[in-house]
Amino acid sequence: MRMLKMVAALLAITASGITTAGNLVPALPAVKPAVVSVGTELPTRSPPISLLGSGFAVADGLHIITNAHVIPPVLDHDRQERVGIMIIQGPLKKFRYAKIMSIDQTHDIALLKLEGEPLPALELADSDSLKEGQSVAFTGFPIGMALQQLVTHRGMVSSIGPIVLPALRSQQLDVKMVKRLRDPFNIIQLDATAYPGNSGSALYDPETGKVYGIIDAVYVKATKESAITQPSGITYAIPSNFIHELLKSSGVSSK
Repeated sequence: MRMLKMVAALLAITASGITTAGNLVPALPAVKPAVVSVGTELPTRSPPISLLGSGFAVADGLHIITNAHVIPPVLDHDRQERVGIMIIQGPLKKFRYAKIMSIDQTHDIALLKLEGEPLPALELADSDSLKEGQSVAFTGFPIGMALQQLVTHRGMVSSIGPIVLPALRSQQLDVKMVKRLRDPFNIIQLDATAYPGNSGSALYDPETGKVYGIIDAVYVKATKESAITQPSGITYAIPSNFIHELLKSSGVSSK
């Protein structure tokens, strides 16, 4: 509990420093209403809602993008477990059900469809235009269930390169690693710190709010840092052009 309070204090300091310094002020009012926490509701569980990661609204505001690994591979349908999002705006909290529309396991992206009224949506940028050294920001729900607080972090693009590097030893290769070696793609490496629960956060331009990618820790680290005994604290993101592709293949306009 003491450690949790220390982390919460650090996040609060970071968030307050970011929003008062630099050029994040123009983007935040548009970004924050579009960011949600993603999880499941199981009526017989205590507490019934479990928040597993972050996500953000795109397209018509009824479609939510998050990481595929944030969505449980199996739901307890017999006990009425359902996927949904938690909208947290200050003291106001509301859980809304969502349908899993499509999952791109290769790039660890999931597309959900909301029920009810649309949310403000974020605009997707062309991630091919992102440059190393460019300033970026991401907003999400670190340590989701514990804090239930929307937090923004700022950093820069430190590198853009392939998701997978050859393992130091053949024993480190598994089926997933071999597949990614055969079909590699570039990811975004950041000079910024993400926390558990930030997976699924939008990575965006701090001035315009346009989304360049989606924060991803679990999936990328399992591949990029497979040769490291202790994974680093580096933060990674999947480029937004893969989100464009998922929306297109699902029949959803990203405009």
